[in-house]
Amino acid sequence: MKFTHLIEINMPDNPLLAPLTREQLWRGLVLRAERPTLFLLGLDSCDITARVPDGLSRTLRFGPLVVHDHVRFSPLENVHYHVPQQDAIPMSDLRMTIEEPQPGALFVRFEYDDHNPAQETEEESFYNDFKREAYKEADIDTIRMIRQLAQEGQLDTRLQ
Repeated sequence: MKFTHLIEINMPDNPLLAPLTREQLWRGLVLRAERPTLFLLGLDSCDITARVPDGLSRTLRFGPLVVHDHVRFSPLENVHYHVPQQDAIPMSDLRMTIEEPQPGALFVRFEYDDHNPAQETEEESFYNDFKREAYKEADIDTIRMIRQLAQEGQLDTRLQ
């Protein structure tokens, strides 16, 4: 299943939403990789097991389920999560890309790929509809948390 959706970040028509800078948005996306327990419900812990100049490797624990993944950063552009095939967990990718079609008009494109080229059965299609909705809700929550952190001033300085 491949799935893509876009979330608008700055909405000039909505005075209730403070605009974010590209840098604040970027710091929030990086923080989601560095401290995912702030963003993901059901995640018990995250250990960063390795760091490289452009990313990191992590071990995520959701109760008894353990997931190893790799995160790559293209500064101020995108964050790419890669989950290699492991035990009963299939390979998958998530890319969060900042788009700015005009100055200050920020969006984040979320692209999911489970690398399953097979045609969906009716049952899989039904299940994938639920997955798509869950992904959308999780991504909306991610942006909501980034907004909250920005409002608290936590995204105004460089991440440690």
